[in-house]
Amino acid sequence: MKNPTCEKLVIFQPARREHEYLRSWYTVNCVLNALLAITAIIFNSVTIQALRKTSSLPQPLKTLLLSLAVSDLGVGLLVEPFYFGLLVKWLQQDNSTDTTCSLFLSASYLFSAASFLGVMALSVDRFLAVHLHLRYQELVTHQRVVVGVISIWMFSAFLSLFYLWVSRNIFYLFIAIFGVVYLVVSAILYSKIYFTVRRHRIQVHALQVAQDDQLANAARLRKSAVGVFYVYLVLLLCYLPKVCSFVVILNSGFSPGVKVFFSYSMTFLFLNSLLNPVIYCWKMRHIRSAVLNIMRNIFPSHN
Repeated sequence: MKNPTCEKLVIFQPARREHEYLRSWYTVNCVLNALLAITAIIFNSVTIQALRKTSSLPQPLKTLLLSLAVSDLGVGLLVEPFYFGLLVKWLQQDNSTDTTCSLFLSASYLFSAASFLGVMALSVDRFLAVHLHLRYQELVTHQRVVVGVISIWMFSAFLSLFYLWVSRNIFYLFIAIFGVVYLVVSAILYSKIYFTVRRHRIQVHALQVAQDDQLANAARLRKSAVGVFYVYLVLLLCYLPKVCSFVVILNSGFSPGVKVFFSYSMTFLFLNSLLNPVIYCWKMRHIRSAVLNIMRNIFPSHN
C-alpha cells in the first residue's frame, strides 16, 4: 500500500507529455540542490566547530545555536540528497519512488521541525535575557536548556513519523495549526523584546551611576536579540514560497508551471540552512572571530 503523502508528492513528477518541457528546469534544480547541500554541509560544520571553540557566549545561547546548526547540517547531509535523488528519479521517469519519498519526507519533517522549534527556543531565550535581565542566569540554566533541546528533538522525531500514522488531512491540519501558533507566539515575543529593549535604553540613559556598564550590557543584549531576529526573519522568507505554492495549487491546479514553482520552492526552503551560519558570522562577533581562526588554520597564509 502506497503512502498517501508520497502519492500526493508524486503528483509533481513530470507526466510523459511534460517531460521535455520540465527536464531542463528539473536538471537545473538538481544542480542547485547539489551545490546548496555541499555548501550547507561546509558552512554548518565550520559553524559547529566555531561554536564549540567560542567560550565568550552564554552557555544556554551556545547550546541553542549548536542545536540549530545541527538541524541545518542535517538538511545538507540528508534532506537535500534525498530530494536530489527524488528529482533524478522523476527525470528518469522512474515510478519506484516510494522509498526515496518516504526517506525524504521523514528527514524533511525531522529537521524542519527542529529548525522551527530551535528558532522559537532562541526567540524565547533572548526574550528572557532582555525581560529578566539580572535574573536570567538564575532561571535559564544550562541544564534546563539541554532538557529543552532534547525535548525539541524528541518532538521533531515524533513529527517525522506522525504523518505515517494519520490521514493526510489530519496531518496538514496539525501542521497548519502549528504554523499559526508559531507565527503568533513569535510576533508577540519580538514585539515584547522590542519594547523591553527600548524601555531599558531610556532607563539606562536616565541613570548617572554605572551608566557605561549598563549601556554596554544593554547593547550586547540588543545585538544578540537582533541577530536571532534575523534568523527568524530569514526562516520566514525561505518558507514563504512553499506557502505560496500551496495557494497557487489551490487556484491553478497542477500545471507544468506550478510543478516548476513547487520544486523550486522546496529548494528555496533548503536555502535557509545555508543562510543561518552566514547570519551567525555577520551578527555575532565572537562566532565570526572563531570562524576566521578556523579558516586561517585550514588555509594558512604564506608570506
